[in-house]
Amino acid sequence: MRCLLASAGGLLLRDAGMLLRRRSCSGPLLLLGVAVCLFYQTLMLARNRLRSGPQQPAADVRSRKTSDELLMEETRRFISTLETSQRYTQVQVWSQRPPWCRRAVVLTGRHPVSDTEVQLYQRVLQQMDYEVQMSRYAETSSFLRTNHGVSGWSLLLCLSTSERSCLRRISFSRLQRQQTVNLIPVLIEAFSDAGGGLCHLYTRSHLTGSDLPMRPYSCGSTNQKLEIPQDSRSPVGTPPPGLVATVNVHVLVTSVRPLTSFLHDISVVTTNQEPRGRPTKLRDFLLQQLGPMSSHQALGQVKQVIGEVLQAALTNDKKQTVNRCVLCYQLLTFTLLFSGSITPVIIQVDADLTLSALSDDTFDGQITKDLILEDTLHFLLTTHTHLSSETQMERRQYGGCRGTNSLCLSDDEFLLLLQFQRQMTTPSAFHLLYPSTSSSFSLSSSSSSSSSGPLSVSELLIRISRYYELQRNLSSRHDTQVSTNQESAVSSSQDRAAGGCVDPHLRQIYTDPPLPLTPPFSPWVKEYHAEVTFDTVMVRLRPEPVSSACRVHLDEHGGPRMANYPVGLGNSRISILVTDDGEPEPVVMTIYTVHVYRESRPSLPMFGDHVTCSFVQDCGLLVRPGRSCGLQPFIRSQSPLQTCSSGHEPGRWVVPCLSCSDNRTCDWREVAWQPDGCYHPLVDRPLLQDCMTDKKVLFFGDSTNRGMMYFLMERVNSSLEDWGKAHDTLVYRNLNGGRTLVSYSYYPQFWLEKKRRPTFRQALLTLLNRSRPLVNSELTVLVVGGVQWLNTNHLRTVREVLDRESLSNILVVVKSLGMGFHLPVDGIRSLSLREIQYLDKENDNIIATAKYHGYEVIDTFGITMGRYKEFLQGRCACHFHEVEKFWASRTPDDTMSTTNRTRSTRAGLSSQSAVQDMDQEAGPDALTYHVRGPVNQVYSEILLSRLCPRTRK
Repeated sequence: MRCLLASAGGLLLRDAGMLLRRRSCSGPLLLLGVAVCLFYQTLMLARNRLRSGPQQPAADVRSRKTSDELLMEETRRFISTLETSQRYTQVQVWSQRPPWCRRAVVLTGRHPVSDTEVQLYQRVLQQMDYEVQMSRYAETSSFLRTNHGVSGWSLLLCLSTSERSCLRRISFSRLQRQQTVNLIPVLIEAFSDAGGGLCHLYTRSHLTGSDLPMRPYSCGSTNQKLEIPQDSRSPVGTPPPGLVATVNVHVLVTSVRPLTSFLHDISVVTTNQEPRGRPTKLRDFLLQQLGPMSSHQALGQVKQVIGEVLQAALTNDKKQTVNRCVLCYQLLTFTLLFSGSITPVIIQVDADLTLSALSDDTFDGQITKDLILEDTLHFLLTTHTHLSSETQMERRQYGGCRGTNSLCLSDDEFLLLLQFQRQMTTPSAFHLLYPSTSSSFSLSSSSSSSSSGPLSVSELLIRISRYYELQRNLSSRHDTQVSTNQESAVSSSQDRAAGGCVDPHLRQIYTDPPLPLTPPFSPWVKEYHAEVTFDTVMVRLRPEPVSSACRVHLDEHGGPRMANYPVGLGNSRISILVTDDGEPEPVVMTIYTVHVYRESRPSLPMFGDHVTCSFVQDCGLLVRPGRSCGLQPFIRSQSPLQTCSSGHEPGRWVVPCLSCSDNRTCDWREVAWQPDGCYHPLVDRPLLQDCMTDKKVLFFGDSTNRGMMYFLMERVNSSLEDWGKAHDTLVYRNLNGGRTLVSYSYYPQFWLEKKRRPTFRQALLTLLNRSRPLVNSELTVLVVGGVQWLNTNHLRTVREVLDRESLSNILVVVKSLGMGFHLPVDGIRSLSLREIQYLDKENDNIIATAKYHGYEVIDTFGITMGRYKEFLQGRCACHFHEVEKFWASRTPDDTMSTTNRTRSTRAGLSSQSAVQDMDQEAGPDALTYHVRGPVNQVYSEILLSRLCPRTRK
């Protein structure tokens, strides 16, 4: 800008204020430029006094001040001037800004909307009063397609997969001064891969590998696998013990000419003792490894090494464009190698924020990345500025441009100074990296660095940074606090530790795969819904609290903070408890709820010609390696099928499809179980009620056994009026008009201590005694079995107990094993493929043993094996039924579509095959229940066919 000289600072500010109203968003720059013209002489006068030596009498107080103290005072006045100018322009301009001055365009690239990084940008920017526009690429954004992409926005954020689109579309030389982009092209080019991992900055200069503390081949994806030296060499002067580690540090560059950059608190450290990286504060790590003195030196070396490389990257910039993006910034990741010395070597540079050293399983990488990104937004875009109480007095005292050394900086230069001063006073986890205040360039040396001519912008930056460093040193001596970003992170963490869980909210809910939450996540919204596809059978969840003083537990007070959740078909519910564990008893402060709906298998209705396909097992879980998997053509037998003579006849699932090579062309609503060479007849309700008269049916087993019991009760009574997830003994005497008794006992009671847990024999005797009187005939039925606990020894115990209780002639039905526990769920056992294959063989042994004792068998393992993905709610992924409640005046949705037929239209059993009298016996407003689950329905119907056969061989 032009140099503005006047004798009345107030008049200039007033006139400039009138002018800025006609200059859109650039108005503040005019006022701030005027401020520089008015107050720059402050520093010039101080430097002239220092060069000429003390001119005042010895009695003068100012002559007794050191040169650093004198320049510190003058620097403080200059900073007060910056603060005054910023405050004045905010008052004059903020309310009159055009709408696009607070419009942010976020280009997501290949990131889905559910990505936590995308959600973070949207949430934080909206909190900062930005209007956020989302688009995938620059070519698809209405704001970036015209006028070289520089119109209609003030902030452009290009996520990692959209960077190339931004660089192609945006003309950085045409950007206006108030526009911000999260890319600096010169740095991206300097640290790009010129081939084989060679950094591009080495190709455009005479640099060699020995000129910089950096390996030339440190750029690109070829250097991702980094190895730590096994033995540490200790050069002369290295403090014992030598430090051997790789450290990923994250650098924020906010200006390239002159260079200004900041180092984030969080680093990722990898050592031989900890091969998996962990996030930690760099200062804390160095202090722990090296002690106070050496750690301070090592941190200084880190800053010096990175500063040298950044300077080299910018010095070799041949373009040197005059017009540049003043407010653009770039996040970089430097991987440093410590090999026994406190001076590291750079072995990898990424022109992005990368945390590949952190484990994806625990979400540490994404959590750390989001924290750094949020810190970056608050650090760069904050509107808060600390205002001195002496601002007005300083402006009146230095209200004129006088003398021969006055200088008015350009708009770009003054905007840079203003941004830097604001960043130095913004509480943040970022610490100044360059210009370095620990270098030999002191205030006094800067005053004599030039015998004539004005201070450069770089010198002003150093003075401002040195001012805050001296302020911090003085305040530490007097036990007072100064608002600088160097102390904010420590003080804020101490506040969190001392205050307990004062902010019981979540920062984010991390999931794998990413869940598209509705509504989008916000710390103040407590309930969410999400839908997942049929093939999504498990979700890994880790909620992250805002405050480290708060704890997060899943589902219960003592639950884990991170867990794998099986996602059953239909609705699942996950509760997230934010607690304060500082009390003797954890106190629940906030509860978040996530409802997950998993879709059924995609189905294509059959309207015309189709083929019949069959399958025994899914190719995703080869339980029987020697047999085919997936859909195969099914050839139906031409001879008439006979009634199956047992409930364990081998079989397969059959389904109509357009093609057996594509399961998406099948009508999965019509899938049915087809035994080989026979069929299981359906039992009509009148026949079932007649068959069940005077019978007592005793169910002994776990929840899968209980599901069969409730299905039988609903089929006999046409409704289910009582239901509960019982884990003890139940007796129902009102079934079938009081003519049928059903009882149930849960086994095994695994939640009890082993010494208090009843044995199989004890639990069976308890059920028999609770169900008496019992007759020693097939009017008494014992259904025993569960998921995977049953073995052949249990069947021998059944025989011994029944013989001893004179019940050897009752009908015993064995429910064999079933699929489940095949997912890696936290807190419960998880079976490997080999263990599941062993279960298949054990299931054959159980069937053979049951037949030896003359028992009926329902082979639920063969039935559930091919449809293991169709489990319903439950952590074991073993439940193929669930009970839902509804009012008797209406029928549940799937009851009308799946249970209203009186007879199967083909030989196989399906969810369309149940017999149900829809005329409910309960009153019109009575609460009743319905057992749903097509797989459970199939093997429960087989049970009914074995209880009520037309003939029994």
